[in-house]
Amino acid sequence: MSDTLRAGVIGLGMIGGGVAVSLARSGRVPMVYDVRPGAAADLTGVPDPLGSPAEVAGVCDVVMVAVVNADQARDVIGGEDGLLRAARPGLTVVLLATVALPVVNELAALCAEHGVGFLDCGVTPGDKAAENGMIAILGGEQQTVDMALPVLEDWAKKVVHCGPSGAGMATKIARNVVTYGSWRTVAEAAAMARTAGVDSARLAEVIDAADPDGRTLLQLLRMQDADGVLPEAVGGRIEPLMTKDLDAARDLAAALGVQAPLVEAVRTQARRTLQLDAEPAPAPAPAPAPAPAKDDVHAYGLHMMDRAYGPGFSAVVQDSSDPYSADTVDYLFARVWGREGLSVRDRRLLTLGVAATVGQPDIVQIIANGALVNNDLSADQLREAVLHLAVYTGWCKAAAIHTGVTAAIDAHTAAQPPTAQEQK
Repeated sequence: MSDTLRAGVIGLGMIGGGVAVSLARSGRVPMVYDVRPGAAADLTGVPDPLGSPAEVAGVCDVVMVAVVNADQARDVIGGEDGLLRAARPGLTVVLLATVALPVVNELAALCAEHGVGFLDCGVTPGDKAAENGMIAILGGEQQTVDMALPVLEDWAKKVVHCGPSGAGMATKIARNVVTYGSWRTVAEAAAMARTAGVDSARLAEVIDAADPDGRTLLQLLRMQDADGVLPEAVGGRIEPLMTKDLDAARDLAAALGVQAPLVEAVRTQARRTLQLDAEPAPAPAPAPAPAPAKDDVHAYGLHMMDRAYGPGFSAVVQDSSDPYSADTVDYLFARVWGREGLSVRDRRLLTLGVAATVGQPDIVQIIANGALVNNDLSADQLREAVLHLAVYTGWCKAAAIHTGVTAAIDAHTAAQPPTAQEQK
């Protein structure tokens, strides 16, 4: 039976075209379709496309759908000339496109109505599709998986059945989070290294030599049990090292003037990452350093810059010899923000109003963040300010204000330790 299963592929881009080539190389020449009539011309062993997805369904038992997005998937499967129009009993549709889970559920239900099997199948890495080199990450009923397995094994180097319908797509999406999250981590780490005078290639060399198989990336998962629980003793041993190293990274980023929001978030959430429920008693807050004397103009200006925009903000310009930066500190913050006629909160509100007329969300975010970290304005008060300013600046500019304020609130919230209720 497995040798007689007829395969089809809809969509002959990098992934679909690669799947078709791998099938042909394996001896199971697929029937194919693509909106581009000549799409198979350069695909070794792959025949010319048929006239529609319906024609493919009419002569195939297992059809891989390798389109770009949800709308294309809907059209190929359930459209006027879609697979379901000519589906025969026993047909299985395998969706290779990465789409949201509600779309997976929608398409699975549609196929079930027509007596057609459906598998959601995340794939990776896409550039290995033509070399029988991808992983097929499946969600669906075991019976449907068993029926389609011979075809899947002809183009995938490994088939992993993750669970019921939707499980394959959820696994692929989670895997993407690991991929792109690690990219952000690398971006921040490389920025720190470059700013400290280290060639990024040397950083890569160290990582490759220290962890050639990439085990560190998944070490946390491997320390957890089958239910995803990390033993408390393990977390307790790791926490001092983790927080020490992240504190060092945070200090380095601040000293170099490198923006490292991920480092800050990871440090703030360290205990939650290690599943340590009880927060240690907070150390007493150090007494605030006294403000420099006003006659030390530059030092006082740096102090007022931090008072306006948040602790550590002045590190970027502290030792700058640039005349614009120097005058910003010595005049704007020391002479203007430091005057007694208005409070810092008053001046912050005025500045927020001016920033609103410019419509730059990054500037608004800086001002809003200063308000939050210095307890001058609450998140609710900032949201109210957005509505008030919208009336005076116009709704289009208000969108930028809203974006900046929301970003500041989200970042400030993420930096707070979890409450006792959140830890439960």
